[in-house]
Amino acid sequence: MKADIAFGQYCEGSSFLHRLDPRWKIVFALVYIVALFLAKNIFAFALIALSIVGLWALSGIRAGILVKGLRPLLFIIAFTAIINVFWFKGETPLLPESWFFQIYLEGIINAALIVLRVMVLVTGTSIMLTYTTTPIALTDGIEQLLAPLAKIKIPVHEFSMMMTIALRFIPTLIEETDKIMSAQKARGSDFSSGSLVQRAKALVPVLVPLFISAFRRAEDLATAMECRCYTGGQGRTRMNVLHSTWRDLVMFFIICAFVAGIVLLNIFAPGYVFTM
Repeated sequence: MKADIAFGQYCEGSSFLHRLDPRWKIVFALVYIVALFLAKNIFAFALIALSIVGLWALSGIRAGILVKGLRPLLFIIAFTAIINVFWFKGETPLLPESWFFQIYLEGIINAALIVLRVMVLVTGTSIMLTYTTTPIALTDGIEQLLAPLAKIKIPVHEFSMMMTIALRFIPTLIEETDKIMSAQKARGSDFSSGSLVQRAKALVPVLVPLFISAFRRAEDLATAMECRCYTGGQGRTRMNVLHSTWRDLVMFFIICAFVAGIVLLNIFAPGYVFTM
């Protein structure tokens, strides 16, 4: 795994999550996402924060890797938080009425909860999928889950392969972008000053070689697959057949308890209610 880019990378290991069936992990990730959006009060969000600690403990992944995985989203997280702080109207103002703008306590709480939701959403799904699942296993899991669609002539295998390749190439393209920008800066390019239009124009020398590099990598990958006689999913066999184990059953009960806890806390727990 690259030391400077974590998002989309697989972390080799033999932890509890690493040994789960990828089919179940995909289902668990979808249920986990739904549960995140069901949370409505502070106590439910506290359970969400606790869940990410539990997933991290089950994965055996270093905490630094999880932090690095959030770096590409820092701007989006900060922008979302600022918008909620200044635009959310509540009942508890924090600034004098004479000021031309106002900040409410409810807006700060909402912003904090949104930031927590986004961070847990990205980190939790990454832990259950990309960090602990190899691209091949992820492809097999998606393909087998979508297998019923093959009966109506939908190219399930090709679709699964395309999704996995796209996910795998995210960190590669991020690294390529960083290299191109570093090379352009060494030639005198400036990406941090000037107006918005000037900054957009400065990115053109980055985007052109990036697209060329992406197409070149795609062509090399297609050539390599053809040289290995890859013809799609028709008649294709697997070296490792997927099997469910007791670990999947244990994780199933953990996820069910988590969803039940979110629902019960929404109904019975007092406290501030999240409005978005």
